[in-house]
Amino acid sequence: MARKKYHEEPDNHDRWLVSYADFITLLFAFFVVMYAISSLNEGKYRVLSNSLTGAFGKAVVVQPNNTAITYEPVIKLKPLPIIKPRANEALRKEKEQMTDMAKDILTVLAPLVREGKVRVTQTSRGVTIEINASLLFAPGEASLNVDSVQALTAIASVLKADNHAIQVEGHTDNVPIKNSVFPSNWELSAVRASTVARLLTENGVDEMRVTAVGQGAKIPVGSNDTVEGRARNRRVSITILAVLPDMPVEIPLTGEVPLPEKKVDKN
Repeated sequence: MARKKYHEEPDNHDRWLVSYADFITLLFAFFVVMYAISSLNEGKYRVLSNSLTGAFGKAVVVQPNNTAITYEPVIKLKPLPIIKPRANEALRKEKEQMTDMAKDILTVLAPLVREGKVRVTQTSRGVTIEINASLLFAPGEASLNVDSVQALTAIASVLKADNHAIQVEGHTDNVPIKNSVFPSNWELSAVRASTVARLLTENGVDEMRVTAVGQGAKIPVGSNDTVEGRARNRRVSITILAVLPDMPVEIPLTGEVPLPEKKVDKN
């Protein structure tokens, strides 16, 4: 039996078109992906970043070029409790207490206040009783007049039931004084303040609360060029000091303070 002849199929010269079509398709898909990455949706981008942060406990930021940057988590501290209302309440109660004390002092010294020999004022520092020196002492002297003892005793009756600190200050005019007892106005004002402070303690005020200070003529309240002004400046003031005069305010450091250079021993 004779064998059939094998006929070879002719070459197909159009087969390259298939490969070319596949290449074009892949190239199109590549550009579609690149375009999708370049126009990343901001909302989805944030959702992805937050999800990564919650999963890994760190801040992971995905860049548009598909790279990720990891940051250590920032610990957020809870704000400190506000204590301002409590401080304001304490200041309010303190002010009310000082005002009540001022009213009590005005009551017991009402006749002297009407005559202008005593003034009662209240500030954030406390309550101040300003007593004219003519009511207390003879000119150039530091011994109390008999009439002044009753007024100071009345003041002590109000202060002895309190617990605030008390500062007694003696003041003079600027007319120089020099005798065998007081070389200057400073000594005179200091002894007058001490005399008033001693009488307060002798009438029930705790001596640990009382301080006596001689100011001389350095804190005038009137003009030393007139007779009336000098008479006003000769006085003794008794200040009941407030516990909370003002809230302290911390001053921030505006610049760095240079540290001293350390000496290096070359030996």
